[in-house]
This record gives sequence, C-alpha cells and structure tokens, in this order.
Amino acid sequence: MMDETKMNALQYSSGGRVIANHKAKLAAYAAIIAVLSAGAVLANDKPTANSLMNRVADLSTSDAPQQAVPSFAGLVERVKPAVVSVFVKAEQVDEVADSQEQGANPFQGLPFQFGPQSQDQGGHQQPHLMQAQGSGFFISADGYLITNNHVVDHAKSVEIMTTDGKRYKAKVAGTDPKTDLALLKVEGSSDFPFVRLAEKSPRIGDWVVAMGNPFGLGGTVTAGIVSANGRDIGSGPYDDFIQIDAPINKGNSGGPTFNQNGEVVGVNTAIFSPSGGSVGIAFDIPAETVRYVSNQLRDSGHVTRGWIGVSIQPVTADIADSLGLKEAKGALVDEPQDGGPAAAAGLKSQDVIVSVNDHEIKDGRDLARTIAAIAPGQQIKIAYIRNGERRSLDLDVGRYPDGKMASNNDNAESDFKLGMTLAPADQVEGAGTHGAVVMNVDPEGAAAEKGIQQGDVILSVGGKSVSGPADVKQALKDAKKASKRAVLMQLKTAQGDRFVAVPTSQG
Repeated sequence: MMDETKMNALQYSSGGRVIANHKAKLAAYAAIIAVLSAGAVLANDKPTANSLMNRVADLSTSDAPQQAVPSFAGLVERVKPAVVSVFVKAEQVDEVADSQEQGANPFQGLPFQFGPQSQDQGGHQQPHLMQAQGSGFFISADGYLITNNHVVDHAKSVEIMTTDGKRYKAKVAGTDPKTDLALLKVEGSSDFPFVRLAEKSPRIGDWVVAMGNPFGLGGTVTAGIVSANGRDIGSGPYDDFIQIDAPINKGNSGGPTFNQNGEVVGVNTAIFSPSGGSVGIAFDIPAETVRYVSNQLRDSGHVTRGWIGVSIQPVTADIADSLGLKEAKGALVDEPQDGGPAAAAGLKSQDVIVSVNDHEIKDGRDLARTIAAIAPGQQIKIAYIRNGERRSLDLDVGRYPDGKMASNNDNAESDFKLGMTLAPADQVEGAGTHGAVVMNVDPEGAAAEKGIQQGDVILSVGGKSVSGPADVKQALKDAKKASKRAVLMQLKTAQGDRFVAVPTSQG
C-alpha cells in the first residue's frame, strides 16, 4: 500500500490545485499497482514503491499511437507573398443611403469609413466617397488577382499592398455580382508571386488555411476544417458555398483559403455572426466557380451564362405525391417562356426536370447553377418526368437576354423588372393574410441578386404595408417618382423577418 505522503503528492500534483476526479484516478493507480504487485510476487520479486511507480509510468507512456497537431508554417511561407491587401475609394450611392436611413447595414463585415454626408435643398442624400479595405490574391504572374465584388463595388480607385509593403494601382478588369467575384489587374511587374486554384473540391473534414487582411492589420492566418459543401445561404441565385470552421474576421473578404498542398480551394466571402464577431462559421466561393468566372472576366470583362427560359419551383413532398414521383427531387417547370429554348424544345408546365447531361438535378437552384455554367449555343440532353413517365429531349442552350424576365405571370409585369412573380398572401395556403408572396424568382434578376427567394412574403415597401402585387408595384413607382434609386423592402422569410434594399429601376 502507498503511504499517505505519496497519496497526497498525487492529489496535489498540479501546483496545489486538486485534480478533478482524483479519487477515481487514485483507485485506478491502486488497481494497476495491485496487478503489478501480484505479478512481482509470482515472479518471486520484491517490489519497492519506486519500482511500482516506474511501472505505472511505463504503462502511461506505452507505444499507443499519438497524432501530432499539423504545422502550417511551410505552407504559409510559400503562399503568403501572393496574398494582398485591397484598398478602395468608392462612391456611396443612394441605395446605400436609403438602407442606412432605415437601420440596415449592407456593408456588414467590412471596415468601411464614411466621409461627411451632404444633402441637397430637398433634403436628399448626395453621393460621396468612402474608403474600404479587403483582401485578394494573385492568380497569375502578370498581375491578375481575385477579390470580392462587394469589396470593389462602385470603386473610383483601387490600390493593393503586398506583404512586403509595396503598393500598386489596380484597375477593375471585370465583376460578377451574382457570385460576388471581381478580377483586378495590377501593372508594374510581370513576375508577381501567384497561387493556383485547386482542381478538386475539398472533402468534409479536410484541413484548410484561410488568409487575409482583417481590420487592416496586415496578413493573418487561421486554420480549421471543411465542415460542409454546397451551402445555400440565400445571398444570390448561384449559392454553392464551402463552409469552413476557420475563424474569419471582418475584412477577410476576398482572401484565399488553401488546402494542405497550397492550392486555393475557395475565396472568403461571408461569415455567420449573430453577435457581430467571428464564431468560426465562414463561407467560401469554391475554386471551380472562381476559375469559371475569372476566365470569362479576363477574356471579356463580363460573365455570360446559359439560359433555357423557364420559371421553376422546388418539388415538395406534396407535389411529388400529386405527380406520382418516388422522391421529392428535381425542378418543377412552372411555365416555359414563350420563344425560349425550353418551349421550343417541347418542355411544358408541370414537367419535372430530373437531369441535365446525366447530371442529377436536386432542386431548382441546382438546375439554375447547372444551366448557367453551360456556354450558350451548346446542345444539352434534359431528362424530365411528365405524367409519371420519364422522357428526354435535346435542347440548345441560349444566351440570357439582359433585362428580360423569366416569367410571364401578369402579376409580375412592371417597368422595374425585379425578376419575380407575386401573388396576394391571402390566396396562397400557409402564407398568412398580409403581404405579397414571392412565387418565382428569376435567377438573373435584381430580386435574386438581393437574396430574395421563392416563398418569401413582402410585408412592406418603403415603410408602407402591402397587401398584394399591386401595392408593391405602386410603392416602387412612388419611390421612383421621389427620385430614390432604391427602396427598403421588408420580407418575412423562413429564417425570420429581414430588410433588403431593392432598386426602383434597372439600367
């Protein structure tokens, strides 16, 4: 038996602090020592207290496998020179001023500094310059670099700073608001350090390293793992985010996230933050999307997407039942657009599109992303279900006609072309008795750009309650007559009420 002095030494072995559950630990030690003692007696060996404690120590340091925490020092050293800070002077437009007056902050997540505001004789806000900071990274030695569109939106001038403190003027080569990506071009060298985009998507559980310039402090590094793929956070029509648990702070927008090979798997673009600080839930634009968008921006300065001319809605369990489908999958055609590729090929209302070129279509958003990634002019094979029978047809993908709505619903006809169809809430089951329900959203329209989704209920526009599509249309007209470029719209969504600033006109 161990004497009381040794027992006390174990109990207070942490600088005088009692170790939690020490009684259980002492019991375990006693059991081990008892076993060792028995073995020693059988071997006619007389154990001492010291020898028994040494044997306990030998057991605790056995050959059990131990996993070392990975070091990212070598990776960071290689890729850090390609990561830059982005400094922007931009014009604050009326849309921003209107939303701020209503208490919204469309620039949440970026360290913007606003200059003094001015008003005209009518009391209207006048545009003025503001400063913003973000992050970016070079993708070629000749000076092309990636950042977020919201970092350089309305930019009057852009400057980047490398990790060694050198500053360069940059110009915006092209932007794509629908994926929140922008391509910048920096002159002054043909030998910029750059990084490559990953060819494969990361797996859930893979280690990743995020880099950027939060709060303008210079290059910072955080590490974590991929926690999800294909996330839809309601920010736009082509949401397909990688979710990572690396802490991403405000100002990291546009910075890269690397895999362990030093390849960019995504671009930091958003954080989930109920409290305003990083809680380790961040969203990245996948490398596949970055490659597709950046190649088009470099070649033409804009992104051209495929279009088939249908308004669609998700296949719910009830709809699947009513159509005799085994699973609630695919995209239900609400109405093919007259003169569009889908109508010309023979698709009809109530057809359910289930695959495109043998790619299984999960839902309407998946269909929108899939078609958008196909170059106009290509022929595709669409599988669909009609009256319980699986069929297929060939279809020539068209080019999306700018400004044209994807639905011919009379309720949505307006001069403002927000790209959504509406119905009175009291005529839609489960929508309540107040407001206008969003029945369909054109993935290329202004409503989709603002994150408005099918099923959202518009409660008010410009502070005025609405009871149907006509009220929404009138409120937008009134705002335009008042020389407002944007108006605040209150929505009831599945996640709760929120406000969005929508334009009163397009173009």
